[in-house]
Amino acid sequence: MYQYYPGKRHHYFLYPLTIIISFVLGWQATSYGLLQAGTAPTDDEKTTSENGDNELKKLSGSVDLDLFWTVWAEVEKNYVEEGVVNKEKMTYGAIKGMVGSLDDAYTVFMDPIESKQFSESLNGKLEGIGAELSVENKTLVIVSPLRNSPAAKSGLLPADVIFKIDDKLASDMTLFESIMSIRGDKGTTVKLTILRKGVEDPFDVSIVRDSINIDSVTVEKLKNGIVYLSVNQFSDRTDTEFNKAISDLILNPPKGLIIDLRYNGGGYLDIAVDLLSYLLPTKSKAVEVRQRNDKNEMLYTNGSPKIPDVPLVVLVNEGSASASEILAGAVQDLKRGIVMGTKTYGKGTVQEVETFKDGSSIRMTIAKWFTPAGRTVNKVGLTPDVIVEMKEADMEKKIDTQKEAAIKYLENLKK
Repeated sequence: MYQYYPGKRHHYFLYPLTIIISFVLGWQATSYGLLQAGTAPTDDEKTTSENGDNELKKLSGSVDLDLFWTVWAEVEKNYVEEGVVNKEKMTYGAIKGMVGSLDDAYTVFMDPIESKQFSESLNGKLEGIGAELSVENKTLVIVSPLRNSPAAKSGLLPADVIFKIDDKLASDMTLFESIMSIRGDKGTTVKLTILRKGVEDPFDVSIVRDSINIDSVTVEKLKNGIVYLSVNQFSDRTDTEFNKAISDLILNPPKGLIIDLRYNGGGYLDIAVDLLSYLLPTKSKAVEVRQRNDKNEMLYTNGSPKIPDVPLVVLVNEGSASASEILAGAVQDLKRGIVMGTKTYGKGTVQEVETFKDGSSIRMTIAKWFTPAGRTVNKVGLTPDVIVEMKEADMEKKIDTQKEAAIKYLENLKK
C-alpha cells in the first residue's frame, strides 16, 4: 500500500478534496468477478470462489456475500422497468456504496468518466471558481478559496457552507456531482447559496467562472530587507519555483523571511518535505507517516539547506491545510521560526491514488501524518505561536493585518 522510495519522486496526496485513487479490491478475483464481469455468478463460479469467500468472511466477520447476489438477482429479474436495469451502473454503484460506508470524505471511488474529468482538472485544464472543497458532517464546505480566484474575489471564506448550487440542494448531490456542478466553462455563471457562521440568513453569491491558473510561488521584496514568499499550492511546479526564489536570496540574504501559507489547501506530501529541506538542517525530521499494523516512517529533509538561519515567520489561517500544516508544524516543532495567524484547517491524513484498467479509480486514505514532535492536527488544526486575527474593518480597507504583524515582528528582532 504505502511505500516511500528514497531518491524517487512518489507523490502522496494531501488535498482536502481533490484527487482520486484506486486500489485493487482484495475480493476482485474471488468474489465472482464483480468488477470485471458485472453479472451474477454461475454455480461453477461460486464453487471456484468458495475458498476466496471463506477467506473474505474471516476478514469481514460474518458478512454473507450471497445476500449481495440475491439482491442483484432480484433487481435484475423483477424490477418493473427492465430498461432501467444497467449492470455497469449497478456494479459501480455497489462499489461506491462500499467505499462510502467508510464515512471518509477523502476516500472516494470514481467511475471511468468521473476519473477522466477529474484527471483533466489535475492537469491544469480547469475552469471554475477556484476553491478547495470538502465534506464535513454531510455538508459541502469551502476549505480555502484560491488566491486571486473568482471564489476569493467574490468574498467566499473558509468554512462557508455551500447550501445550494444553482438552487439545487448540495446535500442531494455526491461530492463529485457538487464539484462538477460548480465547475464550468469560462465566462458562465454559477449561483451558490451560502451559510456562514455569524450570519443569520443564507445569502446568494453569483460567480463568473474563469480559467484557474495559480502561480505556485510569488515573491515580494519588502522594506528593511524582508522578503515575502507566498506559497499558493504544493504542486509539481512548487519545488522548482520555490528553489528559484530561495536561490535568488543566497547572494544577498534577507534580514527576515515571511512564508505565507494562508488559503493554501495543500497538495503533495513530498513537496512539503522538499520545501522544508531549504529551511532546516540536513536530515531534520520533517513529518512522520503512520499506517495500519505499526508501519510508521519518519521522513527527513534532504540536500543542503540554502537559508537555514534567516529569521522566519510562517503565516497560516483556517484555509491552510494538509501540506501547509506539515510545513508549519515542522517549523514550529523544530523552533526554526514562528507560526503566526489563526488556527489551521486540520487535515492530518494521507491519500494515495491508483487507477483500475477500466479507467475507474479510487482515492483512499492510507495513512495519518504527525509533526516531528508526534502531534496530530487532524480535525483540531495547528495553533500558531502568535495569534493574529484579521479584522473585518481592515479587510474592507485592504489592510493585511497578519502580514503587517509578521513584518513588525521581524523588524523588532533586528533591534
